[in-house]
Amino acid sequence: MRVITQQTLGGPDVLTIVDAPEPRAIPTEVLVRVRAIGLNPLEARLRAGEFPLLGPPPFVLGWDISGVVEQAPGTWRFKPGDEVFGMPLFPHAANAYAEVVSAPALHLARKPASLSHVEAAALPVVGLTAWQGLVDLGGVGEGDRVLIHGGGGGVGHIAIQLAKALGAHVIATASGSKREFVEGFGADEVIDYTAVDFTEAVRDVDLVLDTIGGDTVERSIQVLRPGGHLVTAVAEEDKDLIDRYEAAGLCFSGIAVDPDPVGLRGLVELVEQGRLRVHVQETFPFDRVADAHRLLGTGHLRGKLVLTL
Repeated sequence: MRVITQQTLGGPDVLTIVDAPEPRAIPTEVLVRVRAIGLNPLEARLRAGEFPLLGPPPFVLGWDISGVVEQAPGTWRFKPGDEVFGMPLFPHAANAYAEVVSAPALHLARKPASLSHVEAAALPVVGLTAWQGLVDLGGVGEGDRVLIHGGGGGVGHIAIQLAKALGAHVIATASGSKREFVEGFGADEVIDYTAVDFTEAVRDVDLVLDTIGGDTVERSIQVLRPGGHLVTAVAEEDKDLIDRYEAAGLCFSGIAVDPDPVGLRGLVELVEQGRLRVHVQETFPFDRVADAHRLLGTGHLRGKLVLTL
């Protein structure tokens, strides 16, 4: 099979396609013939060596996959021919930039018929981040006021739809050029952060979901109601910020997404109900992974990028 690997840290051109033996599925795992691979900003940072989650190279990036089960030894969950998707093994290496992936059956779900493989591959990381932030940590419910930073991004556009499905009033920050895009996913209010200071435009928020970090997290303390909750996918280990929020009588939670069969099934249910869709800005063939990573590194994407096989 073909696999995308890297021998050194660096820019997109360090990504190289090589031939490698196919993995073997052990009991409780399935072997998946991959049809599409979702790309996430984290992978560009790992490629460049910004932090050593996977250790030193060589390594194979990637977690979001959609494809067809080829082998299912010792598991009752799937059979050969089933179309599946998921985010196996995160944060351990899933070696998903490959034509064939071996993954725990528990980390996968049946692909909804209404989603293409491209759309399904774009959903797991961002969908589970939104689910775990809003449902598991945030406990968002009917009538809550939710502020989502980065509403036009991968996590953001899913989080808007999920918060709406939970009955919340949703406010999202986004650049002015993304206003129509973000409104199309159901945001009740859109704040153009390039023209308006969100701390002056929003008050009495029950929960803030942050995907931006930096001073956005620091300033969000001003918009939360007493007892409000900030959930961040970026600054989860900032002790000073945690202390400031707690001193103000607010809750601070950091989220590092993990494989979650319950959350994955919840996302599938929303897709099948027509209440959740995933936006793919652009697809790239497998052998153009460097071009995909160049675009991935620019930031300010609308939704997700996907590799196709």
